[in-house]
Amino acid sequence: MTEVFGVIGHPIKHSLSPVMHNAAFRHLNYDGIYLAFEVRSGELESALNGARALGIRGLNITIPHKERAAEILTPDRAVEEIGACNTADLSEWRCYNTDVHGVLMALREAGIDINGIRVLVVGAGGAGKACIYALRDAGEVFVTNRTAERGREVARRFGVEFIEMEGLATQSFDLIVNATPIGMKGFPDTLPVPEEVVRRCSAVFDMVYNPPETRLVKVGRKYGCRIASGVDMLIYQGAKAFEIFTGLKAPVDVMKRAVVSELEKLA
Repeated sequence: MTEVFGVIGHPIKHSLSPVMHNAAFRHLNYDGIYLAFEVRSGELESALNGARALGIRGLNITIPHKERAAEILTPDRAVEEIGACNTADLSEWRCYNTDVHGVLMALREAGIDINGIRVLVVGAGGAGKACIYALRDAGEVFVTNRTAERGREVARRFGVEFIEMEGLATQSFDLIVNATPIGMKGFPDTLPVPEEVVRRCSAVFDMVYNPPETRLVKVGRKYGCRIASGVDMLIYQGAKAFEIFTGLKAPVDVMKRAVVSELEKLA
């Protein structure tokens, strides 16, 4: 019997997770299918219970559900500390955060040394929390957020410093990470921070992968910044989720080729 997996979020039609996972299933001759499910705010708990009742094995979880899902499902230790998840094993009603792995691997692929660097994480949602968790012991981490109260709360949670958006102009960072949907298809095509802040940094990591060349990435390239790819973030967090779902080693190269090919078609 074909095993069913998927991704839930809103909006979700932009997701390339089905392309990536279904390519892996085909490559390994695994009898599985991966689908995208539109789930709006307020419908998450019903969706998770319904998916389990239907026998869906596992789900990836994206905007805007990463934090609420961590409250509904049984979290592993990392999820307890982060307060957000992106992967659910519904057969065990457990959730995990593979975004942490995705962050570290994307930075490694870009040749960015994270030891001792000053990092600005833009965004205090689930993706931002995973990034802060991944980097806080490696360097000096700062967080900024459009809603200051939420940003301060997350900064306190992780023991890092909050900087208001208005105060960024006087600051310098080695790495800027966009952990917001700004720049994603369907969201504002703007910079998440003032251009002057990007000009003074040496590396940029935009978690947005569709399109791969966001305005932040373009401006970063203009100033000679090293660029960490949102595509690599997607691939490596997805590969880790695939392994949780199936117990098999993920064919990372196959998954990446499938995503890059699809992005070229969408360009």
